[in-house]
Amino acid sequence: MTQEEALDLFRQSRALLEGHFRLTSGLHSGLYLQCALLLQHPQWAAALGAALAARLRELAESADFVIAPALGGIIVAHEVARAVGVRALFAERQEGILVLRRGFQIRPGEKAYVVEDVVTTGGSTRETMEVVVRAGGIVLAAGSLADRSGGRADLGVPRTALVTLDIPTFPQDACPLCKSGSQAVKPGSR
Repeated sequence: MTQEEALDLFRQSRALLEGHFRLTSGLHSGLYLQCALLLQHPQWAAALGAALAARLRELAESADFVIAPALGGIIVAHEVARAVGVRALFAERQEGILVLRRGFQIRPGEKAYVVEDVVTTGGSTRETMEVVVRAGGIVLAAGSLADRSGGRADLGVPRTALVTLDIPTFPQDACPLCKSGSQAVKPGSR
């Protein structure tokens, strides 16, 4: 799947939003990728997961499991894991910290692909990587449906994205949209 094909699915599902948004990172932006609108279509979710799995396999050896942060990455992890033929896990926030719950376990030495719906700063992906490492696992590579950092987010492992965009973000105190009187909305999961 090419970037243009993946971006076309974002457009068809109206998952590429324009306005004034407060991102999970706390930064503000005039564009937002609402992957839930895209992933509500199982056939597109499966195709995107298979495409991301193929790219991850090009970057690193095969993983023992795929893991993502909840909530946005759960379907991505499931579809990538389906394509790779391994189990899918997700980490959840408990008292502000990402942890494994629901009986999920990572055995020491197990190898992971860490996936996400959208990367802006890479914060949630890095936190999920820490969950793997704390459990004794090994992060082989990371992937996302979209990377809105223009490829600048450094995760310390090989990474890939189906769509890479350079979408400007601003701290609230430097946001031109805020300065124009616009109010930011928070469409994300946190």
